[in-house]
Amino acid sequence: MFKVIWKDKNIRYYLLGGGTSKLGDVLSGMAFLFLAYDLTGSKVLTTGMAIAETLPYLLFGLIGGVTADWLPKKKLLIVLDMIRIPLIFSIVCLFYLELLSYSYLLVVSFLIQSIGCFFNPTHRTVLPMITAEEERTGVNSLNDTLTRGLAVLSPFLSVWLLNSYGAIHFFTLDALTYAVSTYCISKLNIKERRQVVNKSVKKVYSSIAEFAYWAKTNTSIRKLFLFTFVTVFFNTWVWEVGLLLALSEMSRESEELYSVIQGVFGGVVILTNIILPLFLKKMTLQIYLVGTMIWGMGIVYYGLFYGINHFFIGSAIVAIGLPIAGLSRIYLIQSLVPEDKMGRAFSFNAVLLYFSNTISLGVYGFLVSFISIQNLMFFSGILIMISSVIGLLFSVSRTKLRRSFIINFSK
Repeated sequence: MFKVIWKDKNIRYYLLGGGTSKLGDVLSGMAFLFLAYDLTGSKVLTTGMAIAETLPYLLFGLIGGVTADWLPKKKLLIVLDMIRIPLIFSIVCLFYLELLSYSYLLVVSFLIQSIGCFFNPTHRTVLPMITAEEERTGVNSLNDTLTRGLAVLSPFLSVWLLNSYGAIHFFTLDALTYAVSTYCISKLNIKERRQVVNKSVKKVYSSIAEFAYWAKTNTSIRKLFLFTFVTVFFNTWVWEVGLLLALSEMSRESEELYSVIQGVFGGVVILTNIILPLFLKKMTLQIYLVGTMIWGMGIVYYGLFYGINHFFIGSAIVAIGLPIAGLSRIYLIQSLVPEDKMGRAFSFNAVLLYFSNTISLGVYGFLVSFISIQNLMFFSGILIMISSVIGLLFSVSRTKLRRSFIINFSK
């Protein structure tokens, strides 16, 4: 199945460009946190850097989705990548001029993520345009597999860069990946449907309101967004900040260990992605909830056993649940949302994710001052599992009631 998909030139360039770009994003994401902590030595300011990576989606995320539905997608993606290259490379230049500051890092992080508000939903909407519906589970799986596969390289690259050149050259590599992404996108052959719309500021907001009303009336999409918000809230701080801070308390090589854990996580995600399409051709909300429940189990494991070796095991458990949930979410959006609303659907989903991220980082950044990291991890995992079980029980009960009604009605 994967061989047939890979032979398609459009899909191949799409996957290579997206996967390479993701590798750079993973490295620069770690570098922003590493440099923030190195420059300030502050847990609060390090959390603030993580917030700077989520806040733009709250401001521009929904507008990015409207833009993705309105503008020529290929041209928009190329322009956005070309802007990101000099922006990210400026950090390297200022570092060697000894002018790099925490505030500048904060600004660049904010700008890079702001561009992502427009790039990511546009990039997501391209995939349904170059695939048939029956291919999407396989292509989504291969996309995530390739992305994670390149991300598995991040521990080796990060350890090598940290030991040889320092975290600053994570940004150099990120700039190169944007260049590769630009080339791959330029090779895509996309037949875009010309849309005639009133592209005014007023129309932007009415377009957002139109999608919000549609999503509210679609039960499956509404539930998907709700459970995604809850799960991400309890996961974000644990994975992005809590794990790094816990490692820093246990070892002097916390940055290297954090990078290796990311690699283990990516490796298990790859195996899960390869196996999943062999058994599941279509995804449902119930499958999504099973994935979030396994995800929560991994976080509970962090808190219960709280140690470096156990962080590797917990990450592996999370790496089984997260792709099940992630692929289910993408499939449901691609299958249930009309093409002319898909950009807004992915941006709306991203806004919820980043809104949840921002609240999570803010709340946990406050809680960590008087609650231990171990307890925060444990209770976060428990709450994810509880919400997943409630969702599954409610879904099963609704299905039984529906079947009972149909049987009684037919008698």
